[in-house]
Amino acid sequence: MIQRNTTLANGEIIDAISRFLEAPPEGTPAEIIEAFDMAGTREFLPPKLFLETVEQAPVAISITDPTARILYVNSAFEQLTGYMRDDVIGQNESVLSSKSTPLSVYQDLWETIQNQRVWHGTLVNHRKSHEEYLAELVISPVLNPKGQIAYYLGMHRDITEMHQLEQRLKFQKELTEAALNAAPMVVAMVGSDRKVLMDNHAYKALLGDFRGVEPTTLFLNALEQQLGFDLSNVCQVGEGFGNIDVRLDPPGGASPRWFSCSGVRVAELDEAANNYFKRSNKARCCLLLIANEVTSSRRRINEARLNMIRANMAEQQMVQTMREAISGAIFKLQVPLNVIKAALAMPDSGGEKSSLRDVLRQALESGNEAMDSLHSSLPSPTMEQTYTVNINEIVHEVIKLTTEKLLASGVVVDWRPTAVLPSIMGRENVLRGLFKYLIDNAVEAVNEAGRPYREIRIETREENQELVVEVMDNGPGVQQSQRIKAFEPFFCGWTHTGEHAGMGLTMAQEVAIGHGGSVEIDPDFLGGCRVFVRLPVNGAEGDR
Repeated sequence: MIQRNTTLANGEIIDAISRFLEAPPEGTPAEIIEAFDMAGTREFLPPKLFLETVEQAPVAISITDPTARILYVNSAFEQLTGYMRDDVIGQNESVLSSKSTPLSVYQDLWETIQNQRVWHGTLVNHRKSHEEYLAELVISPVLNPKGQIAYYLGMHRDITEMHQLEQRLKFQKELTEAALNAAPMVVAMVGSDRKVLMDNHAYKALLGDFRGVEPTTLFLNALEQQLGFDLSNVCQVGEGFGNIDVRLDPPGGASPRWFSCSGVRVAELDEAANNYFKRSNKARCCLLLIANEVTSSRRRINEARLNMIRANMAEQQMVQTMREAISGAIFKLQVPLNVIKAALAMPDSGGEKSSLRDVLRQALESGNEAMDSLHSSLPSPTMEQTYTVNINEIVHEVIKLTTEKLLASGVVVDWRPTAVLPSIMGRENVLRGLFKYLIDNAVEAVNEAGRPYREIRIETREENQELVVEVMDNGPGVQQSQRIKAFEPFFCGWTHTGEHAGMGLTMAQEVAIGHGGSVEIDPDFLGGCRVFVRLPVNGAEGDR
């Protein structure tokens, strides 16, 4: 009796699979059909060999009738579930079902296969030992010659370990992200194409502070200027770098921010199938960029430094004032001395005029002695060494040093620095003097105009291998006839000259020329005055 049932079952199995292969439902995976196809001829295996193939298949296979009553299971099914054939043949497929699978999943399963479509999905099943496992299923309907469902062919495999691995990876990812987001420093993983592959909350906050400009772009530009660091060659430049201070100037005139940057080279995972057994010759790398903000400590250092600069500039200002005063006296004294020289050069006619000539000679001698005394009293200019300087930092220091004067005049400063500028070789103190002359000149201009709203705007940028600093004010502007004279010594175009010696723009131009640059007044600017300072990126031409 058992032999007869087995023979009948085998016949039904072959019949079910043969019909399935003759007219596979739409959506049936191609690999299922190809498994029984002889060399692509669409001529399938003999029934006995066919059954043996199914029996020995490594995937768990079951065949049921339209009511899900099990007609056949293969050896892999027995090994996976722990149920022997005699345990499940004649039973409903739900014998494997676990209460952990939502009802909606089963509803979707039945709706799909009853509509003669293949169902793919995952169920929580249990073995005979009641141990639960995750089963990845493919269920295909098998149609009879009338186009009606005669059987269901089911194949499933245990994906519990895969699911556990995925969960572990997910946990590791969430743990890593939580640790990164909790970190106070800026962290970003950057690809060789400069795209950000991963970042943390601190990075996103910095992105907002810089109004959508990628901080990695700013950091990499600064590192390229300071170290010559090239991200495109990150795999060939060693293991990275550490503790490099970078200054970034936020938009909107906010205070500069400082970061201590470190970078670690990280090899990308090679996902190409053809490199499974070998390493790729084309190594791809990422850069793990870590930026720890040190703005507060840098500010304390800069405040102490600024106090020293303030004292130094006050001393320089006093010396410069003395130089201007003495130079002005020399300039004014030279005029009458030139008149005396001209009078003595006239022919001598004798008489009273001879006595006058004696007086003029004495006056000339006294004047020359006074001139010599004034020249000897001129303070010698201070010689300063050339160093690497950051123009944004220099200009920002000058703005802070002139804060009291700006407040007293009611002037609003609109500070618009480019976030990252290349450094140049220059003399810090004289460059500070250059921008102080220009800012002082702009303050006098807005005071001269007497407008209720007084504004000075300062911008920095790099342009054609030059650093350009624009100083703009909404004062009365400079008349065309005075644009050249404005740079002449002792020329003062203000209505109320006060104590002005008229040397500011002259000194500013002298400093710029000493650094291989120039100072220009924009002839086309309306509504005030705009002065361009241009300094070459390659540094000063010499100590002039």
